[in-house]
Amino acid sequence: MSLLVVGLSHRSAPVSVLERASLAADTQAKLLQDTLAAEPATEAAVLATCNRIELYADVDKFHAGVAELSTLLAQHSGVGLDELTPYLYVHYEDRAVHHLFSVACGLDSMVVGEGQILGQIKDALARGQELHTAGRLLNDLFQQALRVGKRAHSETGIDRAGQSLVTFGLQQLAAGADPGLWARGKRALVIGAGSMSSLAAATLARTGVAEIAVANRTRARADRLVEILRQGDDTTVRARAVEMSAVGDELTRADIVVSCTGSTGLVLTADALADALGTTLDAPAETPAVTLAAIPAPADVDQHAAWVENGSATSAPQTPAAPAAAPRRVTLPAQSTGPVKLALLDLAMPRDIDGAAHRIDGVRLVDIESLADASADAPMAADVDQVRTIVADEVAAFGAAQRAAHVAPTVVALRTMAADVVAGEIARLDGRLPDLDEKQRAEITQTVRRVVDKLLHAPTVRVKQLASEPGGAGYADALRELFDLDPQTVAAVSRADLNDPNRGRS
Repeated sequence: MSLLVVGLSHRSAPVSVLERASLAADTQAKLLQDTLAAEPATEAAVLATCNRIELYADVDKFHAGVAELSTLLAQHSGVGLDELTPYLYVHYEDRAVHHLFSVACGLDSMVVGEGQILGQIKDALARGQELHTAGRLLNDLFQQALRVGKRAHSETGIDRAGQSLVTFGLQQLAAGADPGLWARGKRALVIGAGSMSSLAAATLARTGVAEIAVANRTRARADRLVEILRQGDDTTVRARAVEMSAVGDELTRADIVVSCTGSTGLVLTADALADALGTTLDAPAETPAVTLAAIPAPADVDQHAAWVENGSATSAPQTPAAPAAAPRRVTLPAQSTGPVKLALLDLAMPRDIDGAAHRIDGVRLVDIESLADASADAPMAADVDQVRTIVADEVAAFGAAQRAAHVAPTVVALRTMAADVVAGEIARLDGRLPDLDEKQRAEITQTVRRVVDKLLHAPTVRVKQLASEPGGAGYADALRELFDLDPQTVAAVSRADLNDPNRGRS
């Protein structure tokens, strides 16, 4: 079996496609269950964030796996396969491991170095464990990705290379001013009470806003977030929870609005915003909006927007590449040039706030798409190279561990067979020499066991060493063939290891 990932992200697809392809929680669960039901896959996990959707699976056939996972992503996202295909990337075996470890370190984030992705990876693993779709491989992979991400943040200055999406968004709203000075004393409205909204509320509180109102469809979650904000030692913010039905009234008092919900439709329409400000929606400008060059594809074409990696010893088998997407250009509407009365930060995917809000006098809107463009030229810290070295080392170590683990059930089966042979011969000896006393019988038994253990020690230790090297998977097959091991016995050891309730826990 081999690791395969098929996905799309802000680097390979425009926001309009990501928005349509976003997966609700129940859809993610159905996708995982359908993936496991598909013939090529035995394990599955889905990593779905505001700017990426990735399906991980342990498959026994590469081409069939790519076709099946791509089809499943299209079916559950609602975006046609023909339309989705040009934006999909595929990573296989070591390249798939490298990709997830890079994601965990924040190297593949919209804002390089942001740490929120670790929580999202943890959630993806928990979902796979809860639904029993993540087995030994994906448990090991995602647990190790979390450790690699934490290591990158603790051993390097990757945090200096970028901030959380919330912090970066507030910087864009401040339009060059110091975010702390810009936000100080303002009133904020946070819509949603999930992880991103909670992060936004905490960031706003630390930034120095005077008041935060939290609106959420489930009032209890809004109340909980407000309680957390009130208990913060580093803020004096006034926090209160409000009903979603009160959002219209809150808009008339707010200076800053941050929205990140799981809604599939707009939460704030342009008309509602215009009404709150007591103004009207301006007619679309006749002059063309400024067109910005899209984020360039990275030099490493293995990593993004490619079906398979070519020319690498660890790459997937050769296969025709998908049609390349045309160079993407993003057209951003011109923002209001007058005084900003209401600053809007939309961190949802699909979007919560009507894009036409930019046509309202006094409104400044920053959303996922504009953040992507703003971050395209963000400076890369020297620490990024150090993180890449960490990722490369961890990928090699993970591969070696997985290859060694692959041979372990065969070694266990060999030792089990040897123990059975010893037990059989001792029983045969008891039949021939029934007058042996207990001490003699124990000494003979111990002697035979020592002989067998010494004979097996060197080859079993050596086969584990050899198996950890690239291409070492064949040593397990050779061991099974040489000692005529029952494949069912080896499989039983693997299943017992997989079902160990303590495996993958940390």
